[in-house]
Amino acid sequence: MKRSRQTRRALFAALCLIPVIAVAAWQILPPGREQFATVQVSRADIESSVTALGTLQPRRYVDVGAQASGQIHKIHVEVGDQVKEGQLLVEIDPSTQQAKLDAGRFSVENLKAQLQEQRAQHELARQKFQRQQNLAAGGATREEDVQTAQAELRATQARIEMFQAQIRQAEASLRSDQAELGYTRIYAPMAGTVVALDAREGQTLNAQQQTPLILRIAKLSPMTVWAEVSEADIGHVKPGMHAWFTTLSGGSRRWSSTVRQILPVPPKPLDQTSQGSGSPTSTSKSGSARVVLYTVLLDVDNSDNALMAEMTTQVFFVADQAKNVLTAPVAALQSGTEPDSQTVQVVAKNGDIQQRNVRTGISDRLRVQILDGLSEGDHLLIGPVDGSGG
Repeated sequence: MKRSRQTRRALFAALCLIPVIAVAAWQILPPGREQFATVQVSRADIESSVTALGTLQPRRYVDVGAQASGQIHKIHVEVGDQVKEGQLLVEIDPSTQQAKLDAGRFSVENLKAQLQEQRAQHELARQKFQRQQNLAAGGATREEDVQTAQAELRATQARIEMFQAQIRQAEASLRSDQAELGYTRIYAPMAGTVVALDAREGQTLNAQQQTPLILRIAKLSPMTVWAEVSEADIGHVKPGMHAWFTTLSGGSRRWSSTVRQILPVPPKPLDQTSQGSGSPTSTSKSGSARVVLYTVLLDVDNSDNALMAEMTTQVFFVADQAKNVLTAPVAALQSGTEPDSQTVQVVAKNGDIQQRNVRTGISDRLRVQILDGLSEGDHLLIGPVDGSGG
């Protein structure tokens, strides 16, 4: 019993010495890299890109207007309807155009009747002139009567030509009236989707002052991204350049495209009016000129109708890219002593810090490609060195 009690005492004393031994060992052993804020060099895909915001619009659309005045009698479509080319869209009350057309037809008929009468007069004048010529050949009439008969023949011929010209003019006016009557029935100029409807049944249109817009038809595939790129970045964007974009509603989905066109001037003209130096539209807070945005166009297939007009997009114009290469955070790099050189601080497992020169490639502004000077798995210092580890 006495020996068992001594064993328990010895065991208790040993347990009490464990923390003391651990503290002593911590003070004797050198500290490791766990005391530093480090990141690892790893392999990843990286791309250098220019970013911009954009808006989606249909690539092809047409605004359908009214070329005839009058009250809208019937609208056969609603917003969102699919229409075919040549489909009847809108009917305008044709009463005014029909009355004008009828009046034109009556005018043509009246002129044709007068032409027939004049041709009869011309035939009579021709006979008179022929008779005077026959009499003159036998010396039985005066020369004056022959000349009078000839003048009357020419006059009737001139009146025939006059009526023929009036008929052609009236028929041209009649064709115009017929076309105007046809404008009271508006047909789809192309197949697509009705995306806007700006008129209502019963509304009166006045096509004499301007062409009233009634609706818009658009093809929803392909769509076009109208991206706004700042003048600082527009020099890096080229036609044919690969790009991709995301939308707020698309989650992590990416749409790929290429640059179709770069508009040579900003979408809105620069304000040429004289403004004071303190105007926010003329200068920024730093005193530099305001930012000018240029429009870049990209087309994208939309056969699944996932994209809609006026959606906001985040566009990335890819200038360069690399797959499965060594990368490191930009925060771990420091400027070197030589021009265009970069240095990093590599932390060994035992906590030693070594400064190395590295050669870098493309960057996505968060990470940079490492071409030379580092190996996969190296730990790089990104925070200040702790004085206790110094």
